[in-house]
Amino acid sequence: MIEVLKPGPVCVDVEGLSLTEHERGRLRHPMTGMVILFTRNYRDREQLRALCDEIHAVRPGILISVDHEGGRVQRFRSEFTDVPAMSEIAAHEDAEARFEAAGLVLAAELRACGVDFTFAPVLDVDYGRSAVIGSRSLGTTPELVTAHAAALIRGLRRGGMASCGKHFPGHGWAEADSHTALPEDERDAESLMRDMLPYGKLPELASVMTAHVAYHAFEGEVATFSRRLLQDELRERLGFRGLVFSDDLSMKGAAGGSVTEQAEKALAAGCDMVLVCNRPDMADELLANLRWTRTPEFDARLAGLAPAAACGGAELEEARSLLAA
Repeated sequence: MIEVLKPGPVCVDVEGLSLTEHERGRLRHPMTGMVILFTRNYRDREQLRALCDEIHAVRPGILISVDHEGGRVQRFRSEFTDVPAMSEIAAHEDAEARFEAAGLVLAAELRACGVDFTFAPVLDVDYGRSAVIGSRSLGTTPELVTAHAAALIRGLRRGGMASCGKHFPGHGWAEADSHTALPEDERDAESLMRDMLPYGKLPELASVMTAHVAYHAFEGEVATFSRRLLQDELRERLGFRGLVFSDDLSMKGAAGGSVTEQAEKALAAGCDMVLVCNRPDMADELLANLRWTRTPEFDARLAGLAPAAACGGAELEEARSLLAA
């Protein structure tokens, strides 16, 4: 009888189109709880389905995720619908209907291949400053972002997927790219709290990803490591009850200390799960050294990301047609 391990708090990636023996061991580690896929892991839908089946066979119950938002952040292209950029959808008069259609298409096509979860929607407000956000944003005000995100989340649910709002508390103002530097947001607390508005107005939002941004209104704290932002603001003031992901700890915006130190700092601040991408050496170091205690809250929050059956047929074709119109 195969022992089914409960998922842990670390999200890792894999290198290619199928698993190596070392990766199989990494997925079996008790601290591993999720796999994130990238473009390098995709050749065609048949291969993707086989890879997802292989991952689920190695670690039953593990979640398979991807950054698949539409626009320029869509990891799988051939044999998938080309979903427009969120800013393009927002420009239509029937934007909310189109956002719901986009969510349905994104989720249903991924679920049909065995992927469980996508990190969407982006809740960052487009101020015309951040090149890394830009057309990924759902709107130019917090109110527009909230309305459009609610529609996208409905579509994701119809397609069989939960949602992840990113990047809390807001990455739309800071200009630097946290992949290569530590961005700073110099605005006052009132401005920043307006950016947080969607996180308190979306009851169906299942999870949140933090921003590797330093906020002057919170004494320069980086959100991923800030208990004040993740506990006092997100949990207490905004009432968010879902799961909190860190952004990728291998990014420059999260630099400082070992990956284990950074992960434990993020978890202590209020993250539930940490991502380590594109650095298998760092993933192995973290899995070997992380100290973590499971809680009922973690299990309940992770359960909220469980996928449902994927829709298809006429419903999916109707959504594709609306996006193409």
